[in-house]
Amino acid sequence: MSRTAKICIKGFLWTILALVVGAGVLITVLTVTEYKPGNVEKLLLTGQAMDEAGFSKEIKLISWNIGYCNLGATADFFMDGGKKVVSQTEEELDNNIKNIVEKLNEFDADIYFLQEVDRKSYRSYNANEEKIISNQFSDRLSAFAINFKSLFVPFPFPPLRNVEAGIMSLSRFKVESAERVSLPVPFTWPVSTCNLKRCLLVDKIPISGSDKKLVAINLHLEAYDSGAGKIAQTQALLDEMKKEYEAGNYVIAGGDFNQVFSTEDVSKFEVGNIGLWKPGKLDAEPFLKNFNLYMDETVPTCRSLDRAYDKNDSKFQYYVIDGFIVSKNIEVLSQRTIGLDFENSDHNPVEMIIKLK
Repeated sequence: MSRTAKICIKGFLWTILALVVGAGVLITVLTVTEYKPGNVEKLLLTGQAMDEAGFSKEIKLISWNIGYCNLGATADFFMDGGKKVVSQTEEELDNNIKNIVEKLNEFDADIYFLQEVDRKSYRSYNANEEKIISNQFSDRLSAFAINFKSLFVPFPFPPLRNVEAGIMSLSRFKVESAERVSLPVPFTWPVSTCNLKRCLLVDKIPISGSDKKLVAINLHLEAYDSGAGKIAQTQALLDEMKKEYEAGNYVIAGGDFNQVFSTEDVSKFEVGNIGLWKPGKLDAEPFLKNFNLYMDETVPTCRSLDRAYDKNDSKFQYYVIDGFIVSKNIEVLSQRTIGLDFENSDHNPVEMIIKLK
């Protein structure tokens, strides 16, 4: 064997060794720094609220997955069949934040459930979206629950890097307590070290003239598991809602289920694209004894991120995965999806107006 060949082989072996050692160090660091929340954690409430929930008042709720303000119309995303890790420019991010805040102000809801709100993430240029939004709603109480926190997400290439994100609730009403309730995690080590830790954000709101509470649950269930995670998390949601309802409380859960309710017919949005992300199906039957489920099947709540939005393409993939589940002691006056043409997020907001019986 020639001297040149020996040098090449030695260089190759040293490269392999360096990669193995580097991977080992990275896994060790991610394991040591892994975000491990408790089963139930008390959350800090910021801002102020002067109003009280009551039986005589109509209550408007808005739920919106804001796509960390960087999944607007031009975005695609690698996990959904696209190519990008950082989906839009910083200028587009700033424009999305501005427009989303303006829309939220226009909606003038009593309670907001927001999903995919970043605090400090590479994918959104480390903008503190929670702070930006809460500063614009200082007349409401705000709570934030982390569901994704990693020092470094090492995939794809280039990698996703640092992430700190979660779900955020805003209330015009006084809130007695806000809690982060952990949901089952379907991922095992080492994937779990840099993956989402899904949760419920549970606000307990006093009701004027009653010792009962309005329990407002913000959620964002699993998206990229095999299916078992969604089922386990849905069961945990049902258990939490049933516990509160049996205590005599008024319960409403809203958010991004990453599933379509089995009570809804969304076949018109199934265009036959192969290889794209598909939502799960949430079996409504276990809920129906105590709860009613609502999705607006006439307007999509989400669009595919395999490519930039193209409303003129009849084969573009849409989904209906955002909605509400409401206890039967609550009267639902209206429910709809607000079509915003996916200009600033890959989701449309959903609205519900209720009254406590």
